[in-house]
Amino acid sequence: MLLHKIDEVRESIIKWKKEGLTVGLVPTMGALHNGHLSLIKKAKETCDKVVVSDFVNPIQFGPSEDFDKYPRTLDADMELCNETGVDIVFAPSANEMYGEGQRLSNDTLTYVCPPFFYVNKLCGKSRVGHFDGVCTVVLKLFNIVQPDFAFFGQKDAQQVIVIKKMVKDLNVPIKIVQCPIVREESGLALSSRNKYLSEAGKQDALVLSKILNNIKVCYNRGITDTDALKETAYGFLTDKHEMEYLEIVDKETLEDKKQADDNSIALIACRVENVRLIDNIYLKED
Repeated sequence: MLLHKIDEVRESIIKWKKEGLTVGLVPTMGALHNGHLSLIKKAKETCDKVVVSDFVNPIQFGPSEDFDKYPRTLDADMELCNETGVDIVFAPSANEMYGEGQRLSNDTLTYVCPPFFYVNKLCGKSRVGHFDGVCTVVLKLFNIVQPDFAFFGQKDAQQVIVIKKMVKDLNVPIKIVQCPIVREESGLALSSRNKYLSEAGKQDALVLSKILNNIKVCYNRGITDTDALKETAYGFLTDKHEMEYLEIVDKETLEDKKQADDNSIALIACRVENVRLIDNIYLKED
């Protein structure tokens, strides 16, 4: 069922809650792929009812980012959601989410601002205000859908950590479920932005997973100095790659590490064909 209005979603949620049913939310910006489908599958296994939000959130994009050209494929998304048994696809307009004629800035709109320590690094350092926009829309979706569980992918590792922090600090009664990265057979992490890449670009983009896997191999061989681990990346880079960051931090707190340990995660952001791609890997799997 496709719904565009908040009141329509709430009407269904109230009915489900009265029936004692559990609700799962999969927040997305649409352009669904197998990574999203893995979240939906987990939600279906966990909950009685599943809501997928399909909303390209304007307030998490910077002025020079790809909001206008971000892929919007609602018809195809609906087909996938119908095939997987999603109960509601919530596809609101910006006016529905933020108010008719609302100026989309924190001058006039209430934003949720996560701690500076969590966002002044990695993706947040170059995308100033990005996580304010993410937390604002996610908390709004939580308030609209009132799910028991919400499902997020590990590929956006910093995002998941920031959302977990928000949920904890603001006493939001929702369990956050983090699901593993889904990759193409080549190793490329699935992303809606992969659609921007040529076939040659996709080959060049494999450098992200190659660098991360090599760091993990080196760590397992006993190298723990994070500077030394990061230096192993340079042998993989060519003039086709514009590295933004490569960091090794604590996988729960995002604290920088001089010495990697089993609680570390390596994260990378790199542009290929001017497409910004991110990926990450745990140095030790749970």
